[in-house]
Amino acid sequence: MKAKRNFPPYVISKKAENSVKAGHPWVYCDEIRNAPESPVNGELADVLSEKGSYLGTGFLSLNSKIRIRILSDNANETFSDEFFRRRIRYAIDYRKTVMGDDFSSCRLVFGESDGLPGLTVDKYEDILVTQVLSFGMDRIKDTIFRLLTEELAKDGVSVSGIMERNDAAIRKLEGLEQYKGWYKADFLPEPPSPVTEITENGVRYEVDVENGQKTGFFLDQKYNRLAVSKIAKGKKVLDCFTHTGSFALNAARGGAAHVTAVDVSQFAVDTARENARRNGLEGTMDFLCADVFDLLPKLYEEKADYDMIILDPPAFTKSRKTVGSAERGYKEINYRAMKLLPRGGYLATCSCSHFMESRLFVKMVMSAAKDAGVQLKLIEARQQAPDHPILLNVPETDYLKFYLFQVV
Repeated sequence: MKAKRNFPPYVISKKAENSVKAGHPWVYCDEIRNAPESPVNGELADVLSEKGSYLGTGFLSLNSKIRIRILSDNANETFSDEFFRRRIRYAIDYRKTVMGDDFSSCRLVFGESDGLPGLTVDKYEDILVTQVLSFGMDRIKDTIFRLLTEELAKDGVSVSGIMERNDAAIRKLEGLEQYKGWYKADFLPEPPSPVTEITENGVRYEVDVENGQKTGFFLDQKYNRLAVSKIAKGKKVLDCFTHTGSFALNAARGGAAHVTAVDVSQFAVDTARENARRNGLEGTMDFLCADVFDLLPKLYEEKADYDMIILDPPAFTKSRKTVGSAERGYKEINYRAMKLLPRGGYLATCSCSHFMESRLFVKMVMSAAKDAGVQLKLIEARQQAPDHPILLNVPETDYLKFYLFQVV
């Protein structure tokens, strides 16, 4: 029997039905078999099987290949403010549980993983930084932001400002404008400075939530940095793609004999140097503005002496079409690092692209090791911090691969 609902119905293919039933919240435009006339962009829409069975309700996006992002499969849900309040409360309580004392600065909402598709919220002490990447979520952002401040207030967090980092290019695919700036509302005070300070793993950082990359800081590597710090004691460390110096600073704080932090951006290098000064670690660190692809072979020729190398590059691929070229890039830097390290040296290597799947990344590392004439002893295989939760049936939420090896 066909479901009787108040939301416009969209009939999807059998393949899409199987995907939705398995828990994936996306319905693509080419999977829709029947749609109502005169749709309204961003409205709530019902998803039905070809036999008329109700499968879920979600946001409609007329400009995106992801035509519907499912919010719930509860046929009795009305999607009132209380629905979104519950979702926000679940997200906050989850972070309080899994992050403990690190709740002060963490990812508060991770889109589909928290049942709030298209919404990212990072918390830097009392500042929230948001990215809204779906048309439907953009329509209700006023409600979402109000509920966020109300729910955090119950935990003693008084939000001093909400910075909108809606400058991501993906918004164009949704038909949304790109911009950034403080969100203005009656329930918020006058915006604070966009430059704030956070502490992670005992390391203090200056974070610019308006002009820094993404939302100002990469929170997902928090515990991977800690893993590096635990084995860095007494070692000479080379941190490649250092950005704000986070891995390098954790290594130095962990007792490294010396750390060299490298980035192609002079701004990043200057920021890393300032963060070292902020933490009183400048005495054991130096900083270099250079292209890692050029630097590693040069250091090998110079017979540079390092006990540990960290490779934390930006995403080399943001689509399946460029995975092959990305794999070559990853292999090049890993091969060069393995050649540079002595037997018994340590390698930390990672990828932040979900298109570079774990099996491909491991295959690449093994190939690089073979070409370098070394073997790798696995110390740890890790992923993103738990404030970026992975839904096992949504592979797009599983993106960060991190490995610690000893070269033998």
